[in-house]
Amino acid sequence: TSFTPIVTAPEVGILGVSKSEMQPKWHGQDCVPTLMLPLSLSYDHRVIDGALAARFAVHISQVMTDIRRLVL
Repeated sequence: TSFTPIVTAPEVGILGVSKSEMQPKWHGQDCVPTLMLPLSLSYDHRVIDGALAARFAVHISQVMTDIRRLVL
């Protein structure tokens, strides 16, 4: 369902987007079918700090969850 993109020079990072699929997600007492989109982020550790890459991944996830965040 996902893959690991390979970073090649002169790239410093690449975001891999896989096929979305419906998966159950637990909400309290019920399982609700939710559309999930697997994302994979690969980056060159010599150029990009891991904390910065993690913040970027969280930001991308938040924007894709709620497109209104794009303008903030």
